[in-house]
Amino acid sequence: MALNLSKGDRISLEKTGGPGLTRVILGLGWGKRKKKGFFGASEIEVDLDASCLIFAAGKLVDTVWFRQLKSQDGAVRHTGDDRSGGGSDDNEQISVELTKLPPTVDVLVFTVNSFLNDSFEGIPNALCRLLDGVGNKELARFDLSLDGANNTGMVMAKLYRENGAWNLQAIGEKGMGRTFNELMPLISRHL
Repeated sequence: MALNLSKGDRISLEKTGGPGLTRVILGLGWGKRKKKGFFGASEIEVDLDASCLIFAAGKLVDTVWFRQLKSQDGAVRHTGDDRSGGGSDDNEQISVELTKLPPTVDVLVFTVNSFLNDSFEGIPNALCRLLDGVGNKELARFDLSLDGANNTGMVMAKLYRENGAWNLQAIGEKGMGRTFNELMPLISRHL
């Protein structure tokens, strides 16, 4: 059974996924906005973007997002840009081959942004989840609660290596930014 995480929670991937966990997938899902009109309600497409920033000793060494779908070493891959939202599955996924990451890489930060600069307000069912990339078993789930304020970006979570083992921390810090670049001041607080 997957763990439901709250902002700030940390888990050990070895304890949660078992020893030998070699591949994880971070999935991002969200619903379409509801708009009430004269003739009833309709759904409005929402374009959110998941990104992964790869760090070694506090230095950004690579990025994976809709404009660069795989890391230079091929260890991190993005499934591509979903510009509509909705559905019952992940809208975007980023897979990480933990064993292919260079030993110097110690932190991967995952963000979500609205490239069209739309507010997160009113976006339903926003969540990120971590899956065992081999068996597709859900290990952890984090409700992003995108409602409120006029935020256009969020630092969702981070994978970090500690004493040779990988861990996950749910962050959920909201900010402003069409891309991860504009969230760098928030991201740097979590390295």
